[in-house]
Formats: sequence, structure tokens, C-alpha cells
Amino acid sequence: MQTANVNLPITVTVRHEQVTDSLRDYARKKIEGLHLDYPKIIEAKAILDVQKNRHIAEIILFCTNHITIEAHTEGRDMYVALDETIEKIARRMRKHKTRLLKKSRPHRNDSIRYLDERYFTEEALDHPEESEHDPEPFIVHSDKFAVKTMYKEDAIMELELTERPFVLYKSARRDCLTIIYRRKDGEYAAVDVNPSA
Repeated sequence: MQTANVNLPITVTVRHEQVTDSLRDYARKKIEGLHLDYPKIIEAKAILDVQKNRHIAEIILFCTNHITIEAHTEGRDMYVALDETIEKIARRMRKHKTRLLKKSRPHRNDSIRYLDERYFTEEALDHPEESEHDPEPFIVHSDKFAVKTMYKEDAIMELELTERPFVLYKSARRDCLTIIYRRKDGEYAAVDVNPSA
């Protein structure tokens, strides 16, 4: 088991305040002290930011097998924010290892619920009786993502390791675009994107 990350390249960047040696050493020791044997950390970055008395610590780990684990926390001081961010990172690493171990077990095909989801304007929701037909959905937010080909289990793992609200990927099994996201009840839902429909 990996009990310490020996000679791990760690970059500590501080924004909007002077970095102290003790703070830099503290961040390094916390990252080096992650006691996990998988995934193996190749490089780590810590970004410490102070904005109007808001102390924000962000840690990004670059691991083997192209795995990136990231977390950030806002605390009352930088040491507290670093501690909480390290706890988040450790939880995500443990989840990743657990999911990897479960990956070899058989999966139920109906473990993911597929939902058709639409958004409506506030006017349509306030006055449904006045509408003669279903209101038209509208785009809430648009963004650009690199679409990777992966399995459902890998997409769930990627969702667990980041703070993104969803993962868009090309299904390696079904050869279609799929969006997977976490519902409010903690379950996962997947929506297939069919451009020809």
C-alpha cells in the first residue's frame, strides 16, 4: 500500500496574497500524506486564493490511467480550507477505488434510470391552464465539452471525481451520446442524445 507519495511534484500557487513558507509546506505535507494505493498520483497542484477575506483552496491531482481528481473548499482561513479539501480528495479517491473493484462484478442493466427531461419558462409553470398546448422548452445553459468514448461505469466514476453536474460521453456499448447526472435523491440518471430523433 502506498503510505506516502515520495518525490511527488507538487506546485503550490497563491493568488492575491503573499505565500508563506509554512503555508506552502503545510499544503505539500497534506498532499504527500494521502495514504492510498490507487490511483497513483503523478503530479499535484494546489491553488490557494484569497478574495475579500474568503479563503479558497483548490487541489488537482493528476493520476495514472488519465485520471484527474479535483476538489475545492472555502473556509474561514487557508489552513481549514486546505484540510477540508484534502478530506474531499481522499473521499473521491476511495470512491474511485471502490468503483474500480466493483467494475468486475455483474451490473444490472436497469440500475440507471433513463429520464426525458425538459425545462419550461416561469410563465408556463405559473399559468398552465392558460396554455393551449405544451410550452416550448428553453436552453438553461450552454457549454462545450470534449466527448470521450467510455462505459457507463467510467462515466459515473468521472462524475464522482469532479464537481461537475453531469458528464456527456459516447457510450462504448451502444454507440450513442449519453448524459449522466446525479439526481437529488442520490441516484444516477442517464439521458440518451439521439440526433436523428
